[in-house]
Amino acid sequence: MRFLKSLTLFLAVTCALMLAAMPVHAQEQAAPQKAVPTLAGLVNINAASTEELCLLPGVDKKTAEAIVSFRAKNGNFKAINDLGKVNGIGPKRLGKIKQYLALEGETTLKKK
Repeated sequence: MRFLKSLTLFLAVTCALMLAAMPVHAQEQAAPQKAVPTLAGLVNINAASTEELCLLPGVDKKTAEAIVSFRAKNGNFKAINDLGKVNGIGPKRLGKIKQYLALEGETTLKKK
C-alpha cells in the first residue's frame, strides 16, 4: 500500500512538471513564419484593376473589388490615407501596403 502511494505521488509530480514545461517548449517550437514575397514597384490606386490590387500584400479579391467599387462611387483618391475609408482597409493593413501605393502613374508592382 505504501508503495502505491509513493508511486501515485511520483506520477502526479511528474505529470505536473511535464505540464508546467509544455508552454515553454511550445514557444521554442513555434512554427516558422511564412516568407513574404519581396515586391518592387507601385500600384496606382486610382487606375489599378482588381487583379493589380490583389498583388498588394494582404489584399484579396474581395478587398480589391471593394477598392474599385469605392473609387467608382467616390472618384479618385486624393491622398493615400483615403484608402482607409474603404471597407476592409484598416490602419494596420494600410500601414503594410502604403509603401507600394501611388495616386498617379503606371502600376509597376511585381514580385522580385
